Amino acid sequence: MSLNRFLRQTHYWLSLVVMAPLAVMIIAGLFLMLKKEVGWIQPETQRGSIENQAPAIPMDALLAAVIAQPEAGVAGWEDVDRIDVRIERGMAKVLAHSGWEIQIDTATAEVLSVQYRRSDLIESLHDGSFFADWVKLFIFFPAGILLLVMYVTGVYLFFFPRVVKWRMRRRGPTGG
Repeated sequence: MSLNRFLRQTHYWLSLVVMAPLAVMIIAGLFLMLKKEVGWIQPETQRGSIENQAPAIPMDALLAAVIAQPEAGVAGWEDVDRIDVRIERGMAKVLAHSGWEIQIDTATAEVLSVQYRRSDLIESLHDGSFFADWVKLFIFFPAGILLLVMYVTGVYLFFFPRVVKWRMRRRGPTGG
């Protein structure tokens, strides 16, 4: 079997293997590219009353402001996934395990925004961890490697005929 035929067959059959995981990766990746532009994916970052200063409110006041938002479903620190303090904007983003993002002014503890954040869910779809860790490691990661193989074989299959034609034209009609 020639190298060209082998690469075509490899390219052909690998495309069937990576089809489903790749579709999920591409669609989720497209959404992630737009996360800062589309508020439905990730809420727009608000500005607090005093910017470029260390937070003036204690952590207990931050938690109390978050607990006061019933849609977030936060009863205590165990329900908080992470806190992202933005000194330059004078606010803190509190991300609940429920997927809700509460933005709080770090000077007054005023709630600036309460919205559902979909970017983390979309990211987990993109890398396969949404389904299970074993899916991420044993389906999405190998699909990524196979996609790299398909890329390399595709580049070869695209350029090889053109290089052969270019060489033949360079030799001229006599072949010498």
